[in-house]
Amino acid sequence: MIAVLRPLLTLLGLLLLWQGIVWLFALPPYILPAPHRVALALVEHAGLLFREATVTVAEMLLGLLFGTLLGASAALGLLVSAVARRWLLPLLVASQAVPVFALAPLLVLWFGFGMASKIMMAMLVIFFPVAMALYDGLRRTEAGWLDLAHVMTADLPQHRLRILRHIRLMAALPAFASGLKIAAAVAPIGAVIGEWVGASAGLGFRMMQANARVQTDLMFAALIVLAVCAIALYAGVDAITRRLLRWQPDSHASLLADKNS
Repeated sequence: MIAVLRPLLTLLGLLLLWQGIVWLFALPPYILPAPHRVALALVEHAGLLFREATVTVAEMLLGLLFGTLLGASAALGLLVSAVARRWLLPLLVASQAVPVFALAPLLVLWFGFGMASKIMMAMLVIFFPVAMALYDGLRRTEAGWLDLAHVMTADLPQHRLRILRHIRLMAALPAFASGLKIAAAVAPIGAVIGEWVGASAGLGFRMMQANARVQTDLMFAALIVLAVCAIALYAGVDAITRRLLRWQPDSHASLLADKNS
């Protein structure tokens, strides 16, 4: 019961703080609308926001899917190929020095104003944390497990794939899960940045339209819907990774439970 009330009380506190700031500084609605104005915008434009949300959520999900597949493939390539480590790894690190916002106009130019450019933008944001997290997990496998596997299989080449599958990949799942949750958290950033630069639909597009028309309440409503979608995506990925790692107990949660008992 307390676990359910805690986020509700936090939300209520934030709403009261928001309303207090509006009252205290007498802010006009076009600067900061009151919470009830945003709630009215959510109700009045519910159909519009739902349609725009389906576009953004599709971009986020597809970007997360393809970015994860590309990142996992790159991590495996870095693990098995010394050439890839020498040539590809420095490029991956250097690519993060380029602001993703600077690439958005190029992606829109190359892939158009549709979903393709937004999916590519989300992929670029997602790719690096997934690739680096999985690669780090793969190369930090417990040495004793690998030594035992090599002894039992006589280090035969045909058994290396089985060692990768049953030992390295399983040992790297916690790191991969961490990278995947980071990717889920940043997926909305890639999609929305792409929509800000050039789009004909989506929550980011609707926010830009509302900002240009000084419909600040609608802009806040779209932002709230985007936040709910992002939280739902993160919660879904977290639930999937917990299921994948059901064989690994949460020692931190157990420690807290022992302290509270």
